[in-house]
Amino acid sequence: MATPMEEDLPGAEAEAAGPAPPPAAATGGDGDGENPAPAPPSPFSDSDSDSDDGGEGGDAADELRIQALEQALQEQPLDYESHVQYIQCLRKSGKIEKLRAAREEMNKYFPLTPKMWQEWTKDEASLRPESFEDIEKLYERGLQEYLSVRLWRDYLDFVEENDKSVSQCSPSGLTKMRNLFERAITAGGLHVTDGSKLWEAYREYEMAILTIIDDDDEEKAKQVQRIRVLFHRQLSVPLVDMESILAEYKSWEAEQGNANDPTSNFDGVPSNVVSAYKKATEMYNVRKQYEDQLSNADASDGDKLEEFLKYIKFEESSGDPARVQVLYERAVAELPVSTDLWMGYTSYLDKTLKVPAVLKSVYQRATRNCTWISELWVRYLLSLERIRASEEELRHVFEQALQCSFPSIKEYLEIYLTRVDSLRRRMADGLDFQLIRQTFMDATEFLSPQMGTEDLLLLHAYWAKLERTLGNDLAAARGVWENTLKKSGSVLEVWQHYIAMEIETEHIHEARSLYKRCYTKRFSGSGSEEICHAWIRFERECGTLEDYDLAVKKVNPRLKELMMFKAQQEVKVDTHVVPKETTGSDFSQKRKPSKIPTKQQPPAKKKKDNPPKSAVLSDDHGSKEQISTGHVKTGEVSGEKTQASMEVNLVDGSRRENTASKESKSNFYSDKCTAYMSNIDLTANEEHIRRFFSDIGGVTAIRLLRDKFTKKSRGIAYVDFSDNEHLEAAIRKNKHKLLAKKVSVARSDPSKGKKNREAGSFSKDQGTSGDRGETAEFANRPDKEIPKDKPTIAGKNTFAAPRSVVKPLGWTQKDEKSDVGAEELKSNEEFRNLLLKK
Repeated sequence: MATPMEEDLPGAEAEAAGPAPPPAAATGGDGDGENPAPAPPSPFSDSDSDSDDGGEGGDAADELRIQALEQALQEQPLDYESHVQYIQCLRKSGKIEKLRAAREEMNKYFPLTPKMWQEWTKDEASLRPESFEDIEKLYERGLQEYLSVRLWRDYLDFVEENDKSVSQCSPSGLTKMRNLFERAITAGGLHVTDGSKLWEAYREYEMAILTIIDDDDEEKAKQVQRIRVLFHRQLSVPLVDMESILAEYKSWEAEQGNANDPTSNFDGVPSNVVSAYKKATEMYNVRKQYEDQLSNADASDGDKLEEFLKYIKFEESSGDPARVQVLYERAVAELPVSTDLWMGYTSYLDKTLKVPAVLKSVYQRATRNCTWISELWVRYLLSLERIRASEEELRHVFEQALQCSFPSIKEYLEIYLTRVDSLRRRMADGLDFQLIRQTFMDATEFLSPQMGTEDLLLLHAYWAKLERTLGNDLAAARGVWENTLKKSGSVLEVWQHYIAMEIETEHIHEARSLYKRCYTKRFSGSGSEEICHAWIRFERECGTLEDYDLAVKKVNPRLKELMMFKAQQEVKVDTHVVPKETTGSDFSQKRKPSKIPTKQQPPAKKKKDNPPKSAVLSDDHGSKEQISTGHVKTGEVSGEKTQASMEVNLVDGSRRENTASKESKSNFYSDKCTAYMSNIDLTANEEHIRRFFSDIGGVTAIRLLRDKFTKKSRGIAYVDFSDNEHLEAAIRKNKHKLLAKKVSVARSDPSKGKKNREAGSFSKDQGTSGDRGETAEFANRPDKEIPKDKPTIAGKNTFAAPRSVVKPLGWTQKDEKSDVGAEELKSNEEFRNLLLKK
C-alpha cells in the first residue's frame, strides 16, 4: 500500500497547494504493507554512547541541521517536508522534549501518516510506560486521521499488555477489550486484503481467554460459542485466502470434539454458514480484479485514483454503505490530497449514511487535507446545519474556512453567503439579526477591494433585502444601497435594484427621487438611454400627469444629447479609419508645423470662423463638456486630431489650443533626446522619476501622463534629456526598479508604430497605449472615465500549501489597499458605525 500523504497534487491543484507532501522515504510509509520502510534508528538505544572519532563531528552536524530546520519552520510553518525532516533529526538525536513539541506542532497544521503515529506512540511507550492513559489518547488521535490496520493492531496489543484490568481478565477489562476489538472490526474488518488480520487477533484473544477458564463448564461453553460465532462472522465476509480460514475453522471444531471430514470442504459446517461462505466467496471473486489492480506497485497516482474510483462505483452499485465507506477510507489513506475522493466521499455520506458523528469526522479530515477547496467548506457548513449542530460549532468552521487560501474571490464570497443563508434559516430558533448584519459588514470589508461589480451587487442586494424583510429596517436597507452607490454609482444595475426596492415597498416618491438623481449619469453601453426610458415608463404607470410631463421635459433633452454624442463618436470612428494618404501619416506630424498642408486652415482658426454647434453632456460627477455636432471633412482630419490630442493630460499641463502654441513647443516635443517610460508604479510622481535618473543626470523635463478625470497616474511618462549621451545612459536603466517595481525605459520614437517598438518599451500592466504615436487613438476613444486597474492580491501567498490554516491574506491589510479601497473601507466603517448604533 502506498504511503499516505506522499501524493503530489495533480495539475493546477499542485500549484495552488504549494509545497507537496514528501516522498515515502521521508514519511516512512503507511506500515500496512508486507515490507514497510525501515524506521529511523531509535534515539533511545545504547548506540548513542558510541565514542568513535566521528561521533563529535556527527553530533555537531546534526545540531547545525536541527538549527537550520528550526529557522526554516519559523519562517514558513507550512512547509510539510521541513516538519518531517525536523522530527527525524530530533528523533535521531534523542531530544525528547523538542521531539514531542515538534510532533504536536506539525499535527496542528497537517494530519500525520499512520507510520508517524506508530513511531510516536512507540517512542512514548518506551519513555513513559507508566503514562498509559496519555499513550492511549495518542493512539486514539492517530486512528482518527486515516484507516490503518497495522496501527489498530499496535493499539490492541498495547492495551492488552499494559492495561491492568485487561491483563488480569477482570470483567471490566474483558468488556473493554471486546469493545475495542469490535471497533477495530467495524473500522477495518471489511478491508478485503488486510481485514483478516483484525479477525485473527480477535479470535486469538478469545481463545486465550478460553484457556484460562478452569472447571466452569457453563462459562467454557459460552466462550466456545463466542469463538464459533467469530469464525462464522468472518466466513461471511469477502476476504483474501478464505479457504484457509474455512480449514482453520474445521480444525478448531475438531479440537472441540466435533468430527468432520478434512477432505470435504463443508463437512461439519452448518448450512447457514456454508451459504454465507459461498456468497462471500463469490463477492471476493468479483472484487479480486479490482484488488489486483490496486496491488500493482508500479502504478502511478493517477492510475490508482482511476482504479479506486472504478472500485468505489462498483461498491456503490452493490448497495452496502459499510463496504463503500471502508473502501473510501482505504482510498483517502493512499491518496490523501485527492479532491475527487474527498468530494465523492462526503457527497456519498450526505446522501446515504447521514450519521452525525461520521459526517463530522469525515468533513473535518477532508478540509484538513484539502484546505484550498472551497466547495468542501461549503458542504461542511451545510452538513453541520442538516445535523443541527450548535451555532458555536458552525461559527468555528466558518472562521476556519476564511483562514484558508482559495483561487478566487468568488469562493470567499460563497463562504460568506453560505454563512448568511444558514443564519437566515435559523432565525426562527431565536438568533439575533445582528449576526446577519455583522456578517455582511465583515464580508464587505473583507471582499470589497477585490470584488467585481457583479459580485458586489449580489452581496449588497441580498443584504438590503434581509435588512428590509428580516430586520424590518427600511432605513438600514437604504443605507446599504447608498453605501453601494458611493463605490459603484456608475453601474446601472445598482440604481435599478435600488429603485426596484423602493417600488416594491410602494415608496413612489423615493423611487422618483432616485430617477431624478441618476437620469443624467453616464452609464456604459446603452444604459443612459435605458434609465431615461425607464423613468418615463415609471411615471406612466405610477405617477400623475404632472409627474409624467415633468419626466418628459427632463428626459427628452437628455435623449437628444445622447443621440448627438453617439453621432459624434461615430464621426470620430469614421475619421480614424480614413486612408493614410488623406489623414496624414502620423499623429506626431500634427505637432510639426512643416507637416501641415499649406492650403488647410489651422484648427484654431476653423473654430473661430466656423464655430460648430455643440451639445452639453453630463458625466457621473455632474461635469459638462461641449460635443461638436459639425460634420468633419476629409481635409479637416489634422484639426480633428489636434482637438482630440488636447484630452491627453500631461504633467506640464500644456494644452495646445491653436497652431501657434503648437509651433512654440515643437522643439520641446521633438523627442530627439526623450526616453519613454512605462510600467511605472501608480503612486510614483515626477520627483520619484527625477531621483530615479539622478545618478546619470541630464534630465530637462518630465511629463507624467495622468487620467483626465481622476488625475491619477497612468504609469507612463516621457523624460527629456539634455543630450544623446545622457539618454543612452537612461536607456541602460531599463528593467531597474522604481518603488519596488521594474520599469521599462526606451528611446521615444513617434515615427514608429506599436508593432515596431522595441521589446520592453511598454508595460503589459497598463491598460492604455504608451506610445505618442498612439495618443490620437486614445483621444478618439469615447469620452468616459478609464476603468481603474483591477486590484490584485498583494503580499506573500502563504496559503498555497495544502492543509494550511493561517491568518487572512495580506491584501486585507489596510496598508496594502489602494486609495480606492481605502475610501471604500472608510465608507464601510461609517456605515458600520451607523448600523451598530441601531
